[in-house]
Amino acid sequence: MRDPHDVILRPLFTEKATYLKETGNKLIVEVDRKANKIEIKRAFEELFNVKVDKVATINVKPKKKRMGMSEGRTRAMKKAIITLKKGEKLDFIEGV
Repeated sequence: MRDPHDVILRPLFTEKATYLKETGNKLIVEVDRKANKIEIKRAFEELFNVKVDKVATINVKPKKKRMGMSEGRTRAMKKAIITLKKGEKLDFIEGV
């Protein structure tokens, strides 16, 4: 089994993530691109001591960006939307 810190990379704080957290008890985190839903669930439960109900994953493709004549790409990443079970609560900013 892989180290949970290698699977869960960082939380994502966006408007959509904040809305999902307030309304649906869901959290959005960036995860390793090779991790599957079972690994993500186990790593999240081990790191934060909460019960996970469901995990949905999204592969974000890189986008083209230009700076004058030079052209580059943003990085590709994988996001996971983690739904916590009823009664569970987790706040990244204030702590558990």
